[in-house]
Amino acid sequence: MARSQKNGRLEEAMASLARSQENLLQNQAIFVQSQATFQAELRELQRENAQRFARIETILLDHSRILAEHTRILAEHSRALAALPEAVRDKIGFRPAQPAP
Repeated sequence: MARSQKNGRLEEAMASLARSQENLLQNQAIFVQSQATFQAELRELQRENAQRFARIETILLDHSRILAEHTRILAEHSRALAALPEAVRDKIGFRPAQPAP
């Protein structure tokens, strides 16, 4: 009878082991599927980020071009403003006083 009880426990242990292995295989399948989903989502996120950064770079290059143009215009205006007092004097016929001989 002792041998029968040991065999019963062995059979229970083997059945438990079989269930555990089945659970492990199911968990592995779930993990593989989850990993595949994660990788697909990651690739999509990377694609979206690449597009976003490309748009940002385009905007920054455009802003740099605009800034350079504005800098050129400001320099041109600064030169014109610096020359304006003399141009106004010339236009109205103002002549500085001549030193006495």
